[in-house]
Amino acid sequence: MKHQHHVLSRLSFLVSLALCCLLVSASALASPDDDNIALLDRSAKAFAAVVKKASPAVVYIGVEKTVKGNAMVPSPFDFFNDPFFERFFGPQFRHPPVQPRQQPRRRQQAAGSGFIISSDGYILTNNHVVADGEKIVVRLADEREFKAKIVGTDPQSDVALIKIDGKDLPTLPLGDSDKLQVGEWVIAIGSPFELSQTVTVGVVSAKGRNRIGINDYENFIQTDAAINPGNSGGPLLNIHGEAIGINTAIFSRSGGYMGIGFAIPINMAKSIEKQLQEHGKVTRGWLGVVIQDINDDLAKSFGLKSARGVLIAEVTDGSPADKAGLHQGDVILRLNGRELDDVADLRNRIALTAPGTEVSLDIVRDGKEQTIKVTIGEQPSDFSKFAGQAGGSGAGALAKLGLTLQDLTPELADQLGYKDGQGVLIADVEPDSPAERVGLRSGQLIEEVNKQRVHSIKELQKALKRSGKSKQVLLRVRAGDFSQYVVLRAE
Repeated sequence: MKHQHHVLSRLSFLVSLALCCLLVSASALASPDDDNIALLDRSAKAFAAVVKKASPAVVYIGVEKTVKGNAMVPSPFDFFNDPFFERFFGPQFRHPPVQPRQQPRRRQQAAGSGFIISSDGYILTNNHVVADGEKIVVRLADEREFKAKIVGTDPQSDVALIKIDGKDLPTLPLGDSDKLQVGEWVIAIGSPFELSQTVTVGVVSAKGRNRIGINDYENFIQTDAAINPGNSGGPLLNIHGEAIGINTAIFSRSGGYMGIGFAIPINMAKSIEKQLQEHGKVTRGWLGVVIQDINDDLAKSFGLKSARGVLIAEVTDGSPADKAGLHQGDVILRLNGRELDDVADLRNRIALTAPGTEVSLDIVRDGKEQTIKVTIGEQPSDFSKFAGQAGGSGAGALAKLGLTLQDLTPELADQLGYKDGQGVLIADVEPDSPAERVGLRSGQLIEEVNKQRVHSIKELQKALKRSGKSKQVLLRVRAGDFSQYVVLRAE
């Protein structure tokens, strides 16, 4: 019996060994390409799963509105003449105008996308998609159509909230755009050229894009996922199927997609959406300062180790900044302990801070760091973009830098909107001079030279003399109601 058991054990061992050899051989015969293809297959199925889950909440938005003026002769190209499409492609893409009929008004149609964020029918989209819309129709992925009403719009950020009457509607979860990293995969879903439920895939090309000139408040996510007319208002998704942005616009020199699209970060949209839902409008925070970015020259002039922070060029009388003790020439480094990237970063964060909130600003004044507490105010109703263009420079040694100066007479002060003795007037700027290259123009007023207040050419010359033989001069220059700092350098 023992002998029989020993034989069976040995036989079992040999069979197991043979099976292992077969498995090893099969593995060795498998091509490395098969593994790669299997990996790609899993990736493709992962993208498909995200789209399948998210797409029911992505909607097509059709808008009708009446436009004043002459109606154009109908043409199959008319939809390209719509301002909605010109936003993307530019005026060069417009169809040649046709002869107008003598009609005072005409109907205009536009289209875009959006996504449902609540089961009872709240939808996020772009302001430019639904602005002035008299009739808004929302079509879901299952072809159901609903009439929509505008809950609220915010032209300054290009975010809008609309509502349809529905129950148990599919929704899209909102992610955290602050956690998004450059290089991550993203998916755009929308209705380009009215082709509903179109999906494109790309990566996050950059974050924090501003000064694009699309909105007043910009902090765009840049992506190479294809975005075209009609995608506006649709979601930009992460690989978890969460909306991390609202697709808004493309950059194009040719009139077509060029691999650069912009989306509003969902964290910015969340704050705006909440206010739109509760109040139908957005109330923004206000600090009350004119600010500018810091370059290397300004950094040296203000005793900074590097070009960082935001420079206060002017403080509005009676503003929250004025009441808190902020001064011209202060450099703001951090807001509530978080470093500031640039002017746009500070503007956006202050604007999204609720009025009445106390914030902490870490500043540099006269080379020393200190912290100032400020209670944020409410942005005035007549608040708009600053129209004044600042710039400036002086005389004497400054003549070599391209400036011709003169004292401000009572007559000139009255003519230009200044006060008698307010500063030194720039009478002329030599073309292609250092002064012109930093943006100085005739009619601007020099109020400070190297942080010293000047009211006349005589005081300006003294300030220059006290500064020694430095090859650069720090000026504070006024244009109308606003001023800014400028560094002039000898070449």
